[in-house]
Amino acid sequence: MQTPAHSSIGGPLSYLHDSALPAGTLVRVPLGRREVLGIVWDAPADASPAAGELRAIASVLPGLPPLGQAWRQLVAFAARYYQRGLGEVALAALPPSLRELTAEQLERRLRRKAVAANAAAGDQALPVSIALSAEQTRAAGQIDAETGPFLLFGSTGSGKTEVYLHSVQAALAANPQAQALVLVPEINLTPQLEQRFRARFEPLVGHQAIVSLHSGMTPAQRLKSWLAAHTGQARIVLGTRMAIFASLPHLALIVVDEEHDASYKQQEGARYSARDLALWRGRDCGAKVLLGSATPSLESWHASDPAVGRYQRLAMPSRIGAAALPRLRLVDMGQQPRRTVFAPPLIAAITERVEKGEQCLVLLNRRGFAPVLHCHACGWKSDCPHCSAAQVFHKIDRTLRCHHCGCSAPVPRACPGCGNPDIAPVGRGTEQLEEQLAALLRNVITPERRAARVARIDADTTRAKGALQEQLAQVHAGEVDVLVGTQMVAKGHDFRRVTLVAAVQPDSALFSSDFRAPERLFALLMQAAGRAGRDAHYMAAHQSAPELWVQTWHPGHPLFAALRRHDYPGFAAQQLAEREAAAMPPFSHQALLRADARTQETAQGFLQAASDAARAARLPGTDYVQLYPPVPLAVQRVAGVERAQMLIESAHRGALQQFLAAWQPLLHDERHRHKGLLRWLVDVDPQAI
Repeated sequence: MQTPAHSSIGGPLSYLHDSALPAGTLVRVPLGRREVLGIVWDAPADASPAAGELRAIASVLPGLPPLGQAWRQLVAFAARYYQRGLGEVALAALPPSLRELTAEQLERRLRRKAVAANAAAGDQALPVSIALSAEQTRAAGQIDAETGPFLLFGSTGSGKTEVYLHSVQAALAANPQAQALVLVPEINLTPQLEQRFRARFEPLVGHQAIVSLHSGMTPAQRLKSWLAAHTGQARIVLGTRMAIFASLPHLALIVVDEEHDASYKQQEGARYSARDLALWRGRDCGAKVLLGSATPSLESWHASDPAVGRYQRLAMPSRIGAAALPRLRLVDMGQQPRRTVFAPPLIAAITERVEKGEQCLVLLNRRGFAPVLHCHACGWKSDCPHCSAAQVFHKIDRTLRCHHCGCSAPVPRACPGCGNPDIAPVGRGTEQLEEQLAALLRNVITPERRAARVARIDADTTRAKGALQEQLAQVHAGEVDVLVGTQMVAKGHDFRRVTLVAAVQPDSALFSSDFRAPERLFALLMQAAGRAGRDAHYMAAHQSAPELWVQTWHPGHPLFAALRRHDYPGFAAQQLAEREAAAMPPFSHQALLRADARTQETAQGFLQAASDAARAARLPGTDYVQLYPPVPLAVQRVAGVERAQMLIESAHRGALQQFLAAWQPLLHDERHRHKGLLRWLVDVDPQAI
């Protein structure tokens, strides 16, 4: 049953019932003064009757088959590996509204679902088959014939989604009960994926058998999808990272699209990696696992090396229809006029494309108008009063907003420090790019004899429900000529008329303290470039060639040399050599111990005391584990809370796991000795340090 995160109650609790209940049965039980949802769990081999008076189970949820053994094993592994409470992981994996429904309410929902399923039955026909290219045929054939897991390394526009569709179709055809799980990294990628899967599979399995599962759905929608998956009615489940915990009793195939994406790593609560759990789940229940990306994570690329042999690598280097990959054009900003936002050659190229009726995409991974307001007279900056970060200037509504804690304030008329009325924005955000482009292109006329249109898509413009789908529809319809956006538009979207992509300010990742920053930048630029020139027929009709423009102060950087050649294998080899020399992942294994407190001294004091206690106790695995000194996070204060972290590293995953498990009781003990400590957590396989 569910218990508070990192409480001393980490395992199952004992209750009475007048008959034996199968493991996995959903029940409602009293906990203190509340009645909560619980799951009957497997009794350990050495279990003995609990001492003291036991309370009785209040009720059993009717009509639901028990959660299967494979699902329980997945939850148990995730809790054990990511150092969380079993109940915390298990209950978080269930739809929230299931925890609140009474037995009568659940019965009504199940009756409605059964009626809908019967109404949908009988409309099935054969799906439409699509001819595959030679590369797609070869990859699909290997997936059909072998066990995997597979890493599908296909360039942007090579048709990876069609291979996914083929593999799902093969899995469903092999078993009339088989289920497939398809994961994408972000919610905004699910609508177009669901559209393609429905177009292909609704004739085969019916409307009710294809469901989505992600946090953007209402509680009622999530419950409906979860019930369809759990009862076997849903044959295809599409979702984000949370869907990895969907109850799928007949799981035959798991697809992880854009497997490199950091969004697959949960950043709150149990910090699991959906990609890694997909691999474990597939191995445990005998399902095939297919990872796909044009820029695989270095961990997956290394695992698919024939010398390592953990994954089977399938290559699709060519674009569908012999479409050309974008040509890289580097703009040396050191040779441009001072304070240039858009280099004149780039504006000329965008103008030429728009006048021909083509679309352009401009990428800057920073929203707002400017990252900070600054007074040149006294040095005042628009710092957030609650965070060790600046409040971002949003010109549209004249506010200063902290993107960490949400604190918002109106823009001051004069400097709060010295009264100087001349306070200026420093740096650039997507709002500023949209404004400047609109001014620079105001006299540009499209073939339809209208003025060029500039639009922006970022987290600010897509807050309203359905806003993102509406804006993407405008782009697809040709109503937008130049789209400015953050990374949310740089991956997964199939913009057929985009022929030029420009990255305006990517240099900060080149020299970041985070060793994964170059990998992420290369992936982002490759993914962004992949939005250009995807439609070979459109490019041929316009006699146009796709381009990626990058404005940089460091045009000679090796990353750009590999990007120019579209040479991910060469870039990966260089990065892996550096990581091996530095003993960093995937050649070592890491965890972070994080502490949040009212003061930085308390946070670091807890971490240091925990480190000292581990060394004094000579915990299992200590000889193979390196504990680094505690340090503040890069943004050390958020919403008035001080944050610190300590890195734990080992060359042996087993030794690290053994150490972390033995460390848990000491961490609980230390927590009570540090007043002012708000919370602590262990992050296994962290994605940012």
